[in-house]
Amino acid sequence: MARILLVEDNELNQDMLRRRLERKGHEVAIAADGEQGVAMATSFKPDLILMDVSLPLIDGWEATRRIKADPATAKIPVMALTAHALTTDRARSFEAGCDDYDTKPVDFPRLLGKIEALLEGARP
Repeated sequence: MARILLVEDNELNQDMLRRRLERKGHEVAIAADGEQGVAMATSFKPDLILMDVSLPLIDGWEATRRIKADPATAKIPVMALTAHALTTDRARSFEAGCDDYDTKPVDFPRLLGKIEALLEGARP
């Protein structure tokens, strides 16, 4: 299936999402902060990035801007995955370069549908 980079600082969320995504056949790598997420976007070469926005060091919005500014990683789809559920947070995520947006707590079937849509759109 796909290589997914999960940028998430909460260990419970990391574990739950990693296990559920791996059960669906995806390979999952985890970055615990925004800077690590930016670095792993290059080294892990994911097919998709799930990006929390409330992260240590640099937030998910800045991490996404950096990923989208780098020609080596610019085409990787990024989905904001956050407890920030206000309309302004959604807009800010898209302004930062996110390709989609979903909220926590995670509705896993909905998340999988969005992941599949982004992956299909990302393939030539």
